[in-house]
Amino acid sequence: MNNEANLAENLEEACRKIDQLNQLGVRFSIDDFATGYASIAYLRRLALNELKIDRSCVRDILTHSRDANLVETIITMAQQMILNMVAEGVESEAQFAFLRRKGCNVFHGNYFNKPLPAEAFTSLLKQQQQP
Repeated sequence: MNNEANLAENLEEACRKIDQLNQLGVRFSIDDFATGYASIAYLRRLALNELKIDRSCVRDILTHSRDANLVETIITMAQQMILNMVAEGVESEAQFAFLRRKGCNVFHGNYFNKPLPAEAFTSLLKQQQQP
């Protein structure tokens, strides 16, 4: 059984445990929102801090109005619920601009950089910190 199916079957227990962990400062995110079991019911019941819009939703926001509308709706819903929003799979400047215009302010994807080994990532961060 996958973790999401397990969560669905044990939602009350999960809510209690998440509340306890939240009190200790642990933050929670729903990854790949708008796919699989990541339902709106979780937003209502769980003490979440962040939604991550799945890359499959972001991919076609510039070419399919339904995808664009869905992503905009998710962003608006997250803003109304005071949740942080992360757009996954941002691949172009145009996608980045669209998402920023709609109110998303955290992103990741190949537009910013290709995946890197840990050492190369550390080196990149050090270069960016230099004046």
